[in-house]
Amino acid sequence: MAASFKELPRKIVQIRNRSAKFGPRNRVGTSAARCCSGAAAGGSAHFGFEEVPEGEKAERVYKVFESVAQKYDVMNDAMSLGIHRLWKDSLLRLMNPQPGLKLLDTAGGTGDISFRFLEYTRSVREGQLRRRARANQTPSWQEIAGGYGSEGAEPVESRAVVCDINKEMLKVGKERAETAGITTGLSWVVGDAEELPFNDDQFDVYTIAFGIRNVTHIEQALQEALRVLKPGGRFMCLEFSKVSNPLLSRLYDAYSFQMIPVLGEVIAGDWKSYQYLVESIRRFPDQETFKEMIEETGFFRVQYINLTGGVVAIHSGFKL
Repeated sequence: MAASFKELPRKIVQIRNRSAKFGPRNRVGTSAARCCSGAAAGGSAHFGFEEVPEGEKAERVYKVFESVAQKYDVMNDAMSLGIHRLWKDSLLRLMNPQPGLKLLDTAGGTGDISFRFLEYTRSVREGQLRRRARANQTPSWQEIAGGYGSEGAEPVESRAVVCDINKEMLKVGKERAETAGITTGLSWVVGDAEELPFNDDQFDVYTIAFGIRNVTHIEQALQEALRVLKPGGRFMCLEFSKVSNPLLSRLYDAYSFQMIPVLGEVIAGDWKSYQYLVESIRRFPDQETFKEMIEETGFFRVQYINLTGGVVAIHSGFKL
């Protein structure tokens, strides 16, 4: 059973003293990151800092998220001090989705991006209706004639599909949706980012937030994103990245390796899963390398912005 928050400081000290040997290891340089499908030569793949048989990585990642699913949202708040909410809000502001769009939220887990997408488009739609109502307070006869018979027309509804390979994460997401009263415009699909269960040209926006570094073949996941997007559709990825400031980088490394696994043990009762998550961040390619990968997949107008000094980055591109 996870310790109570009242006992948190004492537990952290105890666990850190027991586990001082688990410090940061050498970070992967750009040259290593260029083998960044996650698969290395000889049929092996990165699982954090560990090399495992390529066919084993997906199963081990599945077990990680199966283990952390129930505490996933609590841990996100604890690990990032709540800043992950601001990062996700930034993703939506940059996306600026309009009513009627269809979103594929890949590796969508517990639904954070989809919930924000539906709320954002609903707010935009309500604003449009209010402006239209004010403009029509004293309509001309032409406007009245033009609107005749359209009073019953339903507003265009946005739709979000949460796709995740992990059933436990989706289960938690569905429970959150029910609690929040989100009943329309949202569906849940079990699916692999490397082999999406959707036809070509289906979605207006594809997002993957804190998920792409966990796939075995990043290039394959990018190809699938391109395939399922409609022409003109937008790819958006929110992911941990490379901190450029040396001082911030050292502080970030110290916090990541010394505190995050400890928090995982105290709050979720799972040190190893959070040790993996920290290590997986260090194995992910830097901003420029990942930008090149997206461009090589076939996306256009690829760009990225850094948030919190490069702790995370948002990459985006368009399918033409």
